[in-house]
Amino acid sequence: MTDEGDVPTLPLAAALKLAGHVGTGGQAKQLIQAGEVRVNGEVETRRKRRLRAGDEIEVAGASFVLDLDAPDPDEADPPDADADPPDA
Repeated sequence: MTDEGDVPTLPLAAALKLAGHVGTGGQAKQLIQAGEVRVNGEVETRRKRRLRAGDEIEVAGASFVLDLDAPDPDEADPPDADADPPDA
């Protein structure tokens, strides 16, 4: 995620990957360049299009609204104290 001034943004291809619509950047590129992705109701063919919170993305008959709020670290689950440590 990058900031343009004080407004957080995310490239379209990264948003598709994070949302689980594609597994790789190459797959995102193919969908976007084929005109199969819409942003706010309009076909978007630029994979580096900078999305902002509230943008609606449509792909393969599904849609989602981008939320770029950072998680609150105070709400994170603490590690399980009884869990075995990972192997080194």
